[in-house]
Amino acid sequence: MMGKPAVITRVVDSMTDNLRPTRAEATDVANAVLDGSDAILLGAETLRGLYPVETVSTVGKICAEAEKVFNQDVYFKKTVKHVGEPMTHLESIASSAVRAAIKVKASAIICFTSSGRAARLIAKYRPLMPVISVVIPRLRTNQLRWTFSGAFEARQSLIVRGLFPMLADPRHPAETKNGTNESVLKVALDHGKASGIIKPHDRVVICQKLGDASVVKIIELED
Repeated sequence: MMGKPAVITRVVDSMTDNLRPTRAEATDVANAVLDGSDAILLGAETLRGLYPVETVSTVGKICAEAEKVFNQDVYFKKTVKHVGEPMTHLESIASSAVRAAIKVKASAIICFTSSGRAARLIAKYRPLMPVISVVIPRLRTNQLRWTFSGAFEARQSLIVRGLFPMLADPRHPAETKNGTNESVLKVALDHGKASGIIKPHDRVVICQKLGDASVVKIIELED
């Protein structure tokens, strides 16, 4: 509910020595998904267990089945209620982007960000479609040398459920004055197509900052 990554561990301990988990363990894995967990961390099962590959495969299958019955509508309403009113500017944009994506049955949400915070807020509402986080690197200096930030923020986002970060070209700013930042958007769409997330004629929701305003827009792809 706070948008912080929740990682669950010690879920299938019996698979250290056995090929199949117990029914209680399988239920624990499924409930972790239904409760909104971001990741499941395996320990002894893969470190010194007899069936490490089978363990990863089994847990993955249970998670995939649980995702099919995940009630996103109830989760979304519960999260919005927990946030309360008045919402912050960024929280309002994030919830609106998810709501719009659900209503138009978008195949993905693309979020332009520098710190990754906006993308994490969108992922907090657990949309059914993937969230592509386009992290724009920033050029910084400590008066001795110049460095690019962004790789660390993108890497940290990997632990968030449903979030797929990518680093953009630093020559294309995340904040534009005229809203014609088409080159970095094309890179993000091409990345989604290459990953199999976005297909021709799909709808995509874009969350972007234009000057001092944040905008949520919907585009429909051509062939």
